Amino acid sequence: MSHPASILVYVGLDAVGDGLMKLPFLRALRAGFPAARITWLAGKGHTVYAGTLAPVVAGLVDEVVDQAGIGSRAAELFGPRPLHGRHFDLIIDTQRRLLTSLILRRVRHTRFISAAAGFWLSSARPGSGHVRPPAMVGQLMDLVTLAKGSVVETAAALIIDPATEAEAARLLPDGPVYVGLAPGAGGRQKCWPLDRFIAVGEHLTQQGRVPVFLLGPNEGDWAMPIRATLPQALLPLQAADKVTPLLTIALGRRLRAAIANDSGTGHMLAAADVPLISLFGPTPAAKFAPAAQVARVIRAQDHGGESMDLIPLQSVLDELAALLPL
Repeated sequence: MSHPASILVYVGLDAVGDGLMKLPFLRALRAGFPAARITWLAGKGHTVYAGTLAPVVAGLVDEVVDQAGIGSRAAELFGPRPLHGRHFDLIIDTQRRLLTSLILRRVRHTRFISAAAGFWLSSARPGSGHVRPPAMVGQLMDLVTLAKGSVVETAAALIIDPATEAEAARLLPDGPVYVGLAPGAGGRQKCWPLDRFIAVGEHLTQQGRVPVFLLGPNEGDWAMPIRATLPQALLPLQAADKVTPLLTIALGRRLRAAIANDSGTGHMLAAADVPLISLFGPTPAAKFAPAAQVARVIRAQDHGGESMDLIPLQSVLDELAALLPL
């Protein structure tokens, strides 16, 4: 069925990081099936698509079923069908546990796409010689390809409400060339030293560009040293009326390029389709690098180890020059 009217996507649960990493998959799914009604089913826990990230997936998902209690117990293989007997033209199973897949397969459907047990349960399978991508988003993209029957080259746009767009325009008015710098991450071991981000900001100001520092809620103490060294820099999230993931994405759309560590902000900037330089150290880039349309990855491992301070300033400046030629 090339044009399913209804699609069910099953996940166990989605924390914020999961939801951000899955955005490219969801954008590809919507682009591949623009007329379908897409239901996102969190079978074993809470999905942020029903909460924090609900505004981000508006237009991509039509229905979210949260904490459904589906997919955990062998007893679910017997008795009434899940979801009260609802039928879907296409089910995409994003997890690999065989029991869960067998339970999910009891939902009435026409086609079923799943990588569980080497695609044994799936209505379509990869060709011989297929190698599973190391990145979760690549594995999810494989499922979209199987469902569509071809690679989906485009990505559906994220819908940003006019009020958020206006707030982003207030914080970053038209005119200057803005370059985003996101020095934070979930753990400080994943952070390139702040003084090197500041050095990149100094380099940008010398070129007549405006450095824009995107600081998360745990990084507010960095605002003072940034402002002291770079009075020309902007810190829009510190001046925002309300900080939301959608505002960060809207700000990202106003940037010419950006640099980020392995972080949620990096995935938000990728969702904004801004050319992105991603910096990696203790975490594997092959697995966690954001799926940006224009991406550069710099790994500490290529400079002698996993510590982020091994990434040379000049390597970052060289990649930035490639993205922003004078």
